[in-house]
Amino acid sequence: MNKLNQIGKSLLIILFTAGLFSCTGCISGPKSPGKNPKSASGQISQEALKNFKVGMAIKTLNAPYFVALTKTIQRKTEELGMKFFYIDAQDDLNKQIASVEDLLAMGINILILNPLDPKALVQATNNATKSGVPVIIVDSSIDPSADFVTNIQSNNLENGELVGEWLVKKTNGDKLKMALLSGAQGNPVGKERRQGIFRGIIEQQLRSVGKVEFEVVSQGWGNWTYEGGLKAMEDILVAHPDINVLVSEQDAMALGAMQAIEEAGKTRDILIVAGADGQKEALKLIREGRYGATGMNNPVVIGEQAVETAVKILMGVHDFPKIMYTPPVCISGENVDKYYNPDAIF
Repeated sequence: MNKLNQIGKSLLIILFTAGLFSCTGCISGPKSPGKNPKSASGQISQEALKNFKVGMAIKTLNAPYFVALTKTIQRKTEELGMKFFYIDAQDDLNKQIASVEDLLAMGINILILNPLDPKALVQATNNATKSGVPVIIVDSSIDPSADFVTNIQSNNLENGELVGEWLVKKTNGDKLKMALLSGAQGNPVGKERRQGIFRGIIEQQLRSVGKVEFEVVSQGWGNWTYEGGLKAMEDILVAHPDINVLVSEQDAMALGAMQAIEEAGKTRDILIVAGADGQKEALKLIREGRYGATGMNNPVVIGEQAVETAVKILMGVHDFPKIMYTPPVCISGENVDKYYNPDAIF
C-alpha cells in the first residue's frame, strides 16, 4: 500500500475523533435564558465568567480541521470555567439554522458560528443578536447584512498571494500550465483563495520578468474533501495530461489529487500548491519535498482568538473590526519545521 493511501486512511481515523468530545458538547442543560452577572463597576468579573455559557454552531465535524477548531474552543472555554455547548450541523443547512435556535433556547450568553452558507445564516445570526446574544463568526464568511460582532478567519487573499509568489520563484520562469481544484461553487472563501494565488503569480511575474504568462486549463470541484480531490484530479488528468502545476484551494483536496497523480505516474511532473490550510499530512509531505507549499489556516489559532474575543465581549468590550485576520504565512520547505506538529489533530 502506498503512502498516499495510508494518508487517506489516517484522515478517516482522525475524523473518528469528532465523536470524542466530552458531554459538555451534548445538546443538554438549562433551558432558561442566561444572565450576565457584572461587578459593581458594570464590568463582568473573571469569577463571573464561570456562570457563562458559550454555544458553537459548527457546520460539520466531518473533517479534521473542524474537529480541531471545535476542540480548541471547548478547551479554552472550559479552562476559564465557562460551560461549552456545540451542535454539529453535519453539512445540513436546515440543521445549522435549527442548531442556532436550539443553542439560544439553552440560554447561551455568546454564539460562535461557523456558517455553512453566507446568506442562509443571516436571519439566524440576526435572531441571536436581537435576543441579546452576541455572535462571533469563525473561519467562514457571512453576508455583510448579518448583525454580528466580528469575523475571525485566515487572510485568504494574502495567504494565496504569498503562495503564488512562491510558485513563480520555485518554477523560475517556466511556463505555468495549471489545473485548479476548487471547493464548492459560489463559496467566497474558495474564491478569495484562488484570486490570491493568481494575484501573487501576476505580481511576482511582473517583478521578475516584466510580463504575465500562465494558463489555467481546467477547474475541478472537489467539495473540500480528499475523495472529491481524487475524483476531480482523475478527470483532469484524462483531459489534460500535460499540466505541470496543480493549484488547490485547500490541502485535503490536494492530498486526494496526489493519489491520482501518483497512480498516473506523474509525481515528478506536477508541482502541487494549496491556497490554505496547513494540514499536518500536507506539511509532512512538504518536509519530504513531495508537496510544494500551502497557506496557513490554523484552527487552533482561530479557536483561541475566538475565545479571547468572546471573553472581551462578555466583559463589556464592543469595539472590534468586522474582520480579524490571523497572520498570513506561506508554508514551504524553507519554514515547514516551524509549523509541523505530528501530534496535532489537524
